Amino acid sequence: MPDVVLERISKTYQGARGVRHQALTGIDFTVPSGEFAALLGPSGCGKSTTLRIVAGLERADEGDLRIGGRSVNRVPAADRGLAMVFQNYALFPHLSVAENILFGLKSRRVPRAERNARLAEAARQLRLTEQLNRRPAQLSGGQRQRVALGRAMVSGAELVLMDEPLSNLDARLRADMRTELRELQQRLGLTVLYVTHDQVEAMTMADRVIVMREGGIDQIAAPEELYARPASVRVASFIGSPPMNLLDVRRDGAWLVLDQGDGKGEGKGESGDDAVRIEASALLKGLPDELPEELVLGVRPEDLVPGPGELTLPAVRIRDELLGADRLIAFRVGTRTVQVRVRADEHRPGGDRLGARFSACHLFDRRTGDRLDARRLVGAVG
Repeated sequence: MPDVVLERISKTYQGARGVRHQALTGIDFTVPSGEFAALLGPSGCGKSTTLRIVAGLERADEGDLRIGGRSVNRVPAADRGLAMVFQNYALFPHLSVAENILFGLKSRRVPRAERNARLAEAARQLRLTEQLNRRPAQLSGGQRQRVALGRAMVSGAELVLMDEPLSNLDARLRADMRTELRELQQRLGLTVLYVTHDQVEAMTMADRVIVMREGGIDQIAAPEELYARPASVRVASFIGSPPMNLLDVRRDGAWLVLDQGDGKGEGKGESGDDAVRIEASALLKGLPDELPEELVLGVRPEDLVPGPGELTLPAVRIRDELLGADRLIAFRVGTRTVQVRVRADEHRPGGDRLGARFSACHLFDRRTGDRLDARRLVGAVG
């Protein structure tokens, strides 16, 4: 099975009036053989451009792309030994399901017996046997997506690229297809590079997630690592629903002072009697002297509880939202709003404080947005 290696891949487009837009800024990553990797990020971050370069539909301006150990920078798309599943299914409306699945094999003049054998196996695995004689218009959205997957399967390619293939489906069908896609990839041992803007898709299906932003890469990690140790404020604010609570703070000895107002030291509470001061000596103990004074304190909603804790925030409860099994409670901390996730059936008093364990707290450099070494934080708590 092939692996995929990208080294220093850059891409620039010529825009209107001669303005040049750099879509990719020298990205590097590897997708090992048999891995399901997801390219995750907001619109315009470069993830689809990256996929198109791997597919051979675009050519990188700089860098090296290798598939299965072979440099393919100048190899045509048809000769790269991969299959692609598009967002819009790309089915021929006048052809039956069977004809759509077999279209590529017929173009390559694969013998009829082999074509039929591959078709029967793909239809069985994708539960399309009863639909082989139907046209795409007679199928549901999920069935059309499975036809597109079937076309990729019969190609014999062990590397499959997917460009937001579930975005046209409703929420329930997306959940079902996530499970089917993951099971199919594991059963066939495929190497998959999957583009999505949906963090749920990336976190539930991928072995590793490549988080992109503005043509670069913020973090590459397994979903568990991505959630537990975001490498930057950008990742922390993007991963999680609701996202991590992030508070701008300043160090003042053993205290963290919550920044408010305009962020320039002129807002109410910056230095006056109304300042929100958080006792954090145990959290800060042992951190280097060169620790920045301006920080971002992050705590996930499920790690905050009403009442005091190792780290305590003064808070005012402002509203509740019932989410079935869970409840989101919004609190005002200074001039900021933070969210707390609790079980819906738990009795939680209103109170005027929120608490969290120091081990559940994240600190970031406010200037760079980068995470501060969490291992030293854990050591400081003990």
